[in-house]
Amino acid sequence: MKIILLLIPLFLLMFLAAASAQAGSRWSKKKAWDWVRQKGWRVGCNYIPHTAVNQLEMWQGETFDPATIDKELGWAEGLGMTAIRVYLHDLLGQDLEGLTRRMNQFLEIAHKHRIAVLFVIFDDCWNGEFKAGPQPAPKPATHNSRWLQSPGVSRVEDAQEYPRLKTYVQGVIKAFGQDDRVLGWDLYNEPGASGSENKSAGLLKRVFEWAREVNPSQPLTSGVWSGNRVIGNLQEELSDVISFHHYDTVESLENYIVSLKKFGRPLLCTEYMARPRKSLFETHLPVFKREGISCFNWGFVAGKTNTIYGWGEHVEGEPKVWFHDILRPDGTPFSQAEVDLIRKLTGKASR
Repeated sequence: MKIILLLIPLFLLMFLAAASAQAGSRWSKKKAWDWVRQKGWRVGCNYIPHTAVNQLEMWQGETFDPATIDKELGWAEGLGMTAIRVYLHDLLGQDLEGLTRRMNQFLEIAHKHRIAVLFVIFDDCWNGEFKAGPQPAPKPATHNSRWLQSPGVSRVEDAQEYPRLKTYVQGVIKAFGQDDRVLGWDLYNEPGASGSENKSAGLLKRVFEWAREVNPSQPLTSGVWSGNRVIGNLQEELSDVISFHHYDTVESLENYIVSLKKFGRPLLCTEYMARPRKSLFETHLPVFKREGISCFNWGFVAGKTNTIYGWGEHVEGEPKVWFHDILRPDGTPFSQAEVDLIRKLTGKASR
């Protein structure tokens, strides 16, 4: 009996060690840099088909549009893009089987075009009230008029929502956490936006914990985007690779890169390019290439999101200078010079 009692703590320690081994931990700096060396420099965009007004319309079975996605990702391949950043939504988790089936179909299309996918799980931006089913038409000339928060600022502190959200997070990551077609997991876009401030800190920590329990082979990140140090510190402390957003001049970009290098981890710019704000392909893309920072401009094909219009902008007709986006729905560019530059810097022009 004494021997059995002595062995119980040993078995308990072995069990806890095994459980710890199964749950992931933050990547070492070496592992993060090994990932960069394996994946190389990636250029891409934040992508939604021009036929979708928001994340639900993109992914719901009734409006999922693989034909348009295939055509548009073919255009992206033609520019030399090798990665795209794509948003999901927690309401889609109500039908995980259907969602993961369509995600797999999306990944098949992207892989055909030699494009890897960075999935975004949560988002604090834009509209906080929503429902599944048919989505409202876009408001004319209004930037991202129907884009959806996920799970919504009013819900980020609601612990009763957490079991449902955990099921959604772990369901999609378990389905594709060992899939080479997935570049990584951007767990929370702009936490603290839309007035949530520090309220989102708890869910930010939780989503990293839930993802670590699944232990995907791809890196986890959340893009630093504001001066909120409570949120920013968490993002920097939890991310395997440091991602960030930047919609300002190239001088500001260069200074920001210097400040982020102090973490000793690979950098990823998951949002940039707003022409009126002097965040431009011709100024920023050469810097990203020189520094080996993979980058994703906002927008690709102009469509129902209306992101050719600026934040809070109100103009009649098409703006003379587009805020975001590269191509029109027929595939012709807003700026041929931009397209030529992108193809030159990605090496596509010489092939």
